[in-house]
Formats: sequence, C-alpha cells, structure tokens
Amino acid sequence: MKIITDKITIAELEEMSQKMFGNLVKVVVDIEKEIMAVDADLHADEESLLLEKGSAQKNLWGINLYPEMSGDDFVEFDSMINLRPSQGNRSRGVDNENIRKRIIQIVNKLVEK
Repeated sequence: MKIITDKITIAELEEMSQKMFGNLVKVVVDIEKEIMAVDADLHADEESLLLEKGSAQKNLWGINLYPEMSGDDFVEFDSMINLRPSQGNRSRGVDNENIRKRIIQIVNKLVEK
C-alpha cells in the first residue's frame, strides 16, 4: 500500500492489478490534498492510511481503476466507504457530479498514461 503524491504509471497499476484482483486496483482519492492511496485489498485500509497521514474523512472517496481499460471504463466509482448519508451520498458510488469530476481530474493528474 502506498500514497501517490506525484505520478504513477499504467504499467505500475497493471502490475498491482495482477497481484490483487486480476484487472482492477482499489484506490482512495483525497480530493482536498489531491493524492491517492493504492495497492490494498480493501478501500478501508487505504482510507485508514490516509486518515493517519492527516486526511479528512469527508474528502476521501473510494474508486477502482482498470489499467487495461480507457475512457469512461478506466475509473469505476464503487466502494463501501462512499456510503455516507450524512454527506448526502446514499450509494457505493459517488452521487455528486462535481465530486466525480474532481476525482477524475486528480486521477488524470496522478496517472501517467
């Protein structure tokens, strides 16, 4: 498990996906600090790591990256940590379109394609 603050390559993500689930990498994005945690079995583990490093819970969102895919299929908004009725998010996805856009911007900044 590691925190990405600068760049990660598609090749690195592919290697991680082969060790884990075969085709995806679980990721938690901090939309305030513009960083992400990668390479864990559970989004909750990545969330805990970011919280330990000073991230705020309200800024953390779980996604899955599919390194072999492109376009809209590259990012999947699906994680148990996203269930937050108190923030108006009542699904495993990310209901707020602005937050989804922010996550995509951060992923595009940090993932070297």
